[in-house]
Amino acid sequence: MNAVAKPQATSAVALAQEPALGKPDLSRYSGVEKAAIILMCLGEDAKRLWGLLDDEEIKEISQAMSALGLVPAATVEALVLDFVNRMSGSGAIMGSYEQTQRMLAGFLPKDKVETLMEEIRGPAGRNIWDKLANVNEAVLASYLKNEYPQTVAVVLAKVRPEHAAKVLGELPEDFAAECVMRMLAMEPVQRDILEKIEMTLRTEFMSNLARTSKRDSHELMAEIFNNFDRQTEARFVSSLEEKNRESADRIRALMFVFEDLGKLDSGGVQTLLRAVDKGDLALALKGASDVLRTLFFSNMSERGGKILKDDMAAMGPVRLKDVDAAQTRMVAVAKDLAARGEIVLSDGKSEDELIY
Repeated sequence: MNAVAKPQATSAVALAQEPALGKPDLSRYSGVEKAAIILMCLGEDAKRLWGLLDDEEIKEISQAMSALGLVPAATVEALVLDFVNRMSGSGAIMGSYEQTQRMLAGFLPKDKVETLMEEIRGPAGRNIWDKLANVNEAVLASYLKNEYPQTVAVVLAKVRPEHAAKVLGELPEDFAAECVMRMLAMEPVQRDILEKIEMTLRTEFMSNLARTSKRDSHELMAEIFNNFDRQTEARFVSSLEEKNRESADRIRALMFVFEDLGKLDSGGVQTLLRAVDKGDLALALKGASDVLRTLFFSNMSERGGKILKDDMAAMGPVRLKDVDAAQTRMVAVAKDLAARGEIVLSDGKSEDELIY
């Protein structure tokens, strides 16, 4: 892993302060500085994390970043590995929703804590309506049947039609019929009313749902590992295997990697082909297996396949890290499509088990 550096002559002081031999001293970095280093390591992949911070937190971490100077590679690796071990190893913080919530409550406002915990434990989605689309229809119907028909009509009008149909099918017949009539007669909803409904769903439904939906910390670590390049991933997996082989095996099993795109059906491949950058596609397939290449080419027109093959040939030799980056971006696009329900990704845990 490359060092996280700020191009200043004074940054050499950081190197001088590191022990010449032995394990890097992480204690001299504050919590904010450690957070800054982790975020810099993640780069653009940390966008969602930045979005969860308030203005004061962003300012504090940004100030820490600007004052870091050069952080030696050994220190960066030790810090990230320490983070991995804390997330995946044994101890009171592992998989504890309550402890995390108590910790955050010590320095964040209550509404901010609730939002963060919802993001950590709630169904995937960019906003409340995306999240509802990932809630089981029976669970959502069980909540909505106690609401006013007009409120239910607004909610069902905002989610995907196929999901609304499943929810209506789970509601009591007379109540569902009344909701349908309200939807047919519904006029544009005022913004303030819609915001109240969104807030109620977020605070009363999604937050309670999050408390009953446990997310293994290994899933989070698998997502982080998915964003490493191959060499960094191999190094951390190897280090974790020495300390906790069971956690390493679980993380490896949960990771969705580029070759897993080979589990897509023809429709999923074609949807992905329309969504990815053509330059990334050519570069990513340069490092793909013959089986995966065949899958993608077989779902393209003859002319499109020929153009892509010509583009790949014209590239000549390419750097492994560039191929890794292109494949990572393709996986990110695939996950985004899956979150929107446009394709289905298999997580590899079972032939019959699907994630959306």
